[in-house]
Amino acid sequence: MTHYKSIVVLTGAGISAESGIQTFRASDGLWEEHRIDEVATPEGFKKNPALVQQFYNARRDALLHERIAANPAHMALAQLEREWLTRPGHQFLLITQNIDDLHERAGSEKLIHMHGELLKMRCELSQQVFTIHHDIGGDDICACCGEKGRLRPHIVWFGEMPLKLEQIYRALANCDLFLSVGTSGNVYPAAGFAQEAKQADAYTVEINLEPTKQNDLFDKHFYGKAGETLPAFVDSLLSR
Repeated sequence: MTHYKSIVVLTGAGISAESGIQTFRASDGLWEEHRIDEVATPEGFKKNPALVQQFYNARRDALLHERIAANPAHMALAQLEREWLTRPGHQFLLITQNIDDLHERAGSEKLIHMHGELLKMRCELSQQVFTIHHDIGGDDICACCGEKGRLRPHIVWFGEMPLKLEQIYRALANCDLFLSVGTSGNVYPAAGFAQEAKQADAYTVEINLEPTKQNDLFDKHFYGKAGETLPAFVDSLLSR
């Protein structure tokens, strides 16, 4: 592993689930007894903005609960970034499909939230993004445009384009080690990242609870909880 210089990591719901964060949706298409199209689409927000705001306010409150904390897998990735980037000419990028801030709490900085962030809101007029730790209501006045009802969760909903894809694909095209952690590989475009890395001749590693449909795209597999498996892998990588 000594020849690797550019690492790209993709994380999914599995890594946050180990911290007590509820995964996005169950097999019945419901999340907290709401249909996905009611709370995770632009159409749902237009139809009933109060319901959508209430839904994400509850998710935000849950994320900020004192019992929620970064777990050893988050910590390991922050350590990997920190120590990897001290090596001359080495590069690192962490891409997460998760909307929580647990990677930041662990210390990760070279990070892209491709599906947005729960602790941020966005003005629909200017697209300016604000950090938020409180509830959003329909009467809240936007700081940039001065209008009511213009603030929406800074979340990429179904039917919307994930964030910073150009930067992501550029990193994938130049990486020589790709690590997928806690993601099913079922949701595109993230599901295509392993293939992009393979086309760049990167060595690909999967850490998951069980094999995924993309099993044949990975050169190495580790099955088990990320919080137990990932720290050992990072230690091994950094020791070479």
